[in-house]
Amino acid sequence: MREIQVSAITDVVERLCIEANTHLPKDVKCAIENCRACEDGSIAQGVLDNIIENYNIADRENVPICQDTGMACVFLEIGQDVHLVGGDLREAVDEGVRRGYTNGYLRKSVVADPIRRGNTGDNTPAMLYTEIVPGENVKITVGPKGFGSENMSMIRMFKPSAGLQGIKDFILEAVETAGPNPCPPMVIGVGIGGTFDKAALLAKKAIMRPLDTHNPDPYYAELEEEMLQKVNALGIGPQGFGGNTTAIGLNIETLPTHIAGMPCAININCHVTRHKTEVL
Repeated sequence: MREIQVSAITDVVERLCIEANTHLPKDVKCAIENCRACEDGSIAQGVLDNIIENYNIADRENVPICQDTGMACVFLEIGQDVHLVGGDLREAVDEGVRRGYTNGYLRKSVVADPIRRGNTGDNTPAMLYTEIVPGENVKITVGPKGFGSENMSMIRMFKPSAGLQGIKDFILEAVETAGPNPCPPMVIGVGIGGTFDKAALLAKKAIMRPLDTHNPDPYYAELEEEMLQKVNALGIGPQGFGGNTTAIGLNIETLPTHIAGMPCAININCHVTRHKTEVL
């Protein structure tokens, strides 16, 4: 049994909040740059050039890539042979977010109540997801999620009779409805299966999967490629001004589900698809 102080988790979460908001992952940068090379319209090229310049400035100056520094989504994969000591895990994570958003001069965007509102002043609480896995490590991923794109996400409880075509149509419907609102080129996470809540979590996890990887099942890997092509054929383009690049990635994650259902969730992210991971 390995003991880990929760204060160590606080320190990592603080650091990852800042790093995720200032440095775009390499796979996302490469996807944007590859799409820039495929654009033939001057407006689309210019928008992508501005996006590339923006994240280069953020890298160089250690400033946020986007003014919406997001709601802190924190994923913990906790080894079953780990004993967390020294305090409450939830409080430790929130303290990391509090410090990260304060010391990193990041915008605080969380309200205390969904209807009555009222800013919490420190971007807490985090949206915390925990999973017990084999081993004696704790894997920490922080994915700040802006709401211009989050608001464009959808979930639908299909009957099995909807079939694969129902899923395909739903993906295109979600992207067309989103249009320019999520600051395309977007990253699209698709979760299929499980239950109402699990499908949404799958879609959230899908947007954090590296864009240079595919679903390990060839059936879904082929579907990812097909739907990315169809999304880009919509012509929405960078920032909605038209072009070949509506999305830079489309990842699909699946789970077994009930015989009577086929849940499907679509989580949309902007081109600023931020996530950083560290293992304790």
